Amino acid sequence: MASTRKPTFKPANDTAKGAARPSTDPDPRSNAAPGDVISAERIVEPGQVPGRKGAGSKLAAAKAAAARKPKTGRPPAGQSAPDDNVIAFPEPKRHRTRRYILWTAAVTTAVVAAIIAGAVFSPALAVRAITVDGTKLLTVDAVQEALAPMEGKPLPQVTEQDVNDLLKPLVQVRSATIEARPPSELLVHVEERVPVALLKQGDSFVMVDVDGVQLGATADQSAVALPLIDAGAGAGNTQLFKAIAAVLDTLPADVLARMSAASAASPDAVELKLVDGKTVVWGNAEDRELKAKALEALLKMPADPKVPVNVYDVSVPRHPFTK
Repeated sequence: MASTRKPTFKPANDTAKGAARPSTDPDPRSNAAPGDVISAERIVEPGQVPGRKGAGSKLAAAKAAAARKPKTGRPPAGQSAPDDNVIAFPEPKRHRTRRYILWTAAVTTAVVAAIIAGAVFSPALAVRAITVDGTKLLTVDAVQEALAPMEGKPLPQVTEQDVNDLLKPLVQVRSATIEARPPSELLVHVEERVPVALLKQGDSFVMVDVDGVQLGATADQSAVALPLIDAGAGAGNTQLFKAIAAVLDTLPADVLARMSAASAASPDAVELKLVDGKTVVWGNAEDRELKAKALEALLKMPADPKVPVNVYDVSVPRHPFTK
């Protein structure tokens, strides 16, 4: 094996004897001056293992290749990986879909809110016409006059509560519902109180409903097809009036129109008078609906001249009779 040692010549004492002169003798050892030292030094290449031929160069080449190879592992603690080593993964499809849905919902909500705000406050939808139906006791003009403050107000801002509050002074109105007809019409459906009897007050007759609310007056009793309640019972005894009014409120309209008077000695002894003078024995306020149906059936029975009827008794509605 060839030696890698390179002979070098070092003077023993440079200051004392000066620099050594080169020798022309092929064997330097034969002409070495006394005190001169010849030393050999081995030069080892980086990565080379001494004593093995070619091992150092192979190890160095392997280390160089390893240094050139890109590292794909995680960087040491405290260090960030270079941008060249970051792998970008595509966003999952479900994330893109969810973002698109949220964005679409937000835009739609904003557009709808803008449309609603425009409709609620737009003067183009202001009330300019008020149409009224369902009135019998009241005139349409009276209702429209009471609802005059609604004119000019946007239709979406008009509520049934507002309309009913304006109609409270009109006692004939029980309730009202509304219907918006864009761009500017407000339709009001009025439900009036139903008069069930007349009360004699001085020279006039006052119409009252089942709650005793006075709905109007007339000087001619025959002009209104309602029974007359005894003034003493109606005015002085609220319990009797409620019992009579409850009975009259149960009767069908065609049967009620045939009544001329109603009275009661007590809440359990209500009696009705027909326009032809016949009497209806009603009794108490129990089973009112059944009694009303029984009376309606008795009144529809054909008259028999041989057996005249003066009394219709429905106090026991499952066993009504005439006499």
